[in-house]
Amino acid sequence: MMKKLAVIGDPVGHSLSPQIHMTWIDGMRLNASYESIRVPTGEAAEALEEFARKKYIGLNVTLPHKQAVLASVTDTSPAVRAIGAANTLKRKTDGSWSAFNTDAPGLMDALSRVGMKSVAGKTVLLLGAGGAARAALYALDEAGADIIVLNRTVEKAGSVIASCCQRDHRFGPIDDLALHAAKADFVINSTSMGHGGEHFVLPDGDGRLFLELSYGVPAAPQLQHARSQGWNAEDGLGMLVCQAAESFRIWFGGDLPDVEVALEACRETLKITG
Repeated sequence: MMKKLAVIGDPVGHSLSPQIHMTWIDGMRLNASYESIRVPTGEAAEALEEFARKKYIGLNVTLPHKQAVLASVTDTSPAVRAIGAANTLKRKTDGSWSAFNTDAPGLMDALSRVGMKSVAGKTVLLLGAGGAARAALYALDEAGADIIVLNRTVEKAGSVIASCCQRDHRFGPIDDLALHAAKADFVINSTSMGHGGEHFVLPDGDGRLFLELSYGVPAAPQLQHARSQGWNAEDGLGMLVCQAAESFRIWFGGDLPDVEVALEACRETLKITG
């Protein structure tokens, strides 16, 4: 019987997840399908019942449902409990759902891809304190990094550290970016600054890593500026594919699928779509 999978969100038509997962499914000749399905805001609970009835084996979850689905699952991973959101669900034999968050391991895999094999003892400057920042905080804290979170609302930066981390970390206003970026081992931008065509002004990078968690057109202004300042700037597409690989392993078991082949396919699609 064909194994059915999907990504749910609202909107969801822009998602690259079907291309990523079908690249692996086709490459491995698996009897499985993966599609994008719009689930309107507020209808996550009813949708999960329907997906279970239709025997879907797993789901990816994107905005606005990452928190909403938690009310309809029977068990959650430690990452989900710390981050407060799920992006991967797996149906159990009784029809109930288990919730996982693969953004955290996806970030660490993406960092490893670009040469950051270990973050233990390194100073990481994290810009923003939203949902993407929560997953990054959890992963970096668990891996032993020393983190500085800068956010427009300073109190929010402190609160996400308290809820996502086991250790204490520093935080402050986004206006302190230049001061901390000059000394950090690497920088991660989890904000949506580039979506309006703007960018944060960075000091000289001296070849250090700047990871922009967005990708495509929204990431371009910040990446261009970072590279002009001498940073080794990477977009978030690697993290997207790496977290998808972690989801794939949850559903199918075995080793992680080939990240590079899916990443190449996504970059070709972004060239075509602009």
